[in-house]
Amino acid sequence: QVQLVESGGGLVQPGGSLRLSCAASGSIFRTSAMGWYRQAPGKQRELVADWTSGGTTRYSDSVKGRFTISRDNAKNTLYLQMNSLKPEDTAVYYCNADIAASGTYYPRLYWGQGTQVTVSS
Repeated sequence: QVQLVESGGGLVQPGGSLRLSCAASGSIFRTSAMGWYRQAPGKQRELVADWTSGGTTRYSDSVKGRFTISRDNAKNTLYLQMNSLKPEDTAVYYCNADIAASGTYYPRLYWGQGTQVTVSS
């Protein structure tokens, strides 16, 4: 059973920072693309940043220059460093990953349960 578990969310003042983590666990053969998405109340889930299967990173225009995505392949963990946070960054943040479980070859997409980020004074 493969699972993704996010952590690191919370309440922060505007201009503050948070670091989110997403740990993949279980019987994993291979992890390729991983990413962070967010969903604010009343809005659709949107891409924040991702690490493509080709090894490149992408960011939404709204977070460029403020957020940094990184990963530790040895730990099967994805990170999102969020600086200069704004109230409009308030959302539930989800990670996803293309993971081939042990005994399989083709990956499937897994999602975490989400972690709340609230930016407010």
